[in-house]
Amino acid sequence: MLKWGDLVINKSFFISIEGIDGAGKSTLKEYLVDYLNSDKVICVREPGGTDISEKIRELLLDVKNEKILPKTEAMLYASARTQLVEEVIRPALQAGFIVIADRYIDSTIAYQGYARGLDIAYLHQLNALSSNGLKPNLTLLLDLDPNIGQERKILLKPDRLEKEGIIFQEKVREGYLELAHLEPERIKVLDASLPRDVVAANGVDLVRAFL
Repeated sequence: MLKWGDLVINKSFFISIEGIDGAGKSTLKEYLVDYLNSDKVICVREPGGTDISEKIRELLLDVKNEKILPKTEAMLYASARTQLVEEVIRPALQAGFIVIADRYIDSTIAYQGYARGLDIAYLHQLNALSSNGLKPNLTLLLDLDPNIGQERKILLKPDRLEKEGIIFQEKVREGYLELAHLEPERIKVLDASLPRDVVAANGVDLVRAFL
């Protein structure tokens, strides 16, 4: 049992955080962890989170790997997710933990579907296979103008996907917003252009309301 302020949580819960690059996913994740203040919270990231998944992450984000095909890219993300779900996420949920994921299945639809142009139905099937049907209870979507996102990361060395540019990020954003329109009960949109402490507080409010 986890006591969160005046709220008592006695079951596992799965939260994913989504958004374009520079939207503030890591900040929101850290804020949620700090607010929960419990050893019953586990944080993961995609791709990554296990030894094998982190190796796949290195392959996917390395700027030298320009020849990765979109379908290969999608399958590599799916492979990393399979390892993460079966090795970390599912066991944690079965043990009663709250899991917070920095990216999950919606990233595949937004990036490889809407931005790369792969068939959306195919990607939904790939997601279902890689996660064995495990979906988040709640997804917090940080919505941000890609130009602002790029400004926030201007001093950082871009990875392979971040180098795709503004038009690519605009397509990703459109994909995310379409997913939020299709699944409004699960995906809640946050205005990520607001000050980060305000965004984080709004995220906490959404989690509390959902629980």
